[in-house]
Amino acid sequence: MPNAIRRYVRFIDRTNEIVGLIMMYMIFLMIGILLYSSIMKTVSIPPLWTLEMAQFVMVAYYMVGGGWALKNDAHVRMDLIYANWPPRTKALIDTVTVLFLIFYLSLLLYGGFSSTSYALKYGETSYSSWSPYMAPIKLIMCFGIALTLLQAIAQLFRDIAIARGEELS
Repeated sequence: MPNAIRRYVRFIDRTNEIVGLIMMYMIFLMIGILLYSSIMKTVSIPPLWTLEMAQFVMVAYYMVGGGWALKNDAHVRMDLIYANWPPRTKALIDTVTVLFLIFYLSLLLYGGFSSTSYALKYGETSYSSWSPYMAPIKLIMCFGIALTLLQAIAQLFRDIAIARGEELS
């Protein structure tokens, strides 16, 4: 594989590793928000923002962590037959399936950009009583989808290299 592809794969892997490790701590933020909400329910009137904010934090945790999960092969896989195949056969099958993933993520990113531009243009807010602006969470979702898409492309290069008998690290 050309050096440019090797550098791309290393850069995207490193980026998703750093971003994924940072996003792992978002779960503690979500727990803190929900704990605050629980305490406030027993002490006084519960704040309006806590449940929706916890959902936003969970969306960020899940979406931005997608690239990390793909890099570390942490997604669910039905490997009843797959587990017994040799590495090159796995790489050939993964090359085909990752193309479907890239297509899906491209469509998802296109829709995300469209939805984000609408939210920015019209000042879209949530329908809840708190009514926060939706653009920030939509931007975060687009960022997460883009990182996952870039990682899927890196995975495609890695699978092609393995199928050709090369090692791409």
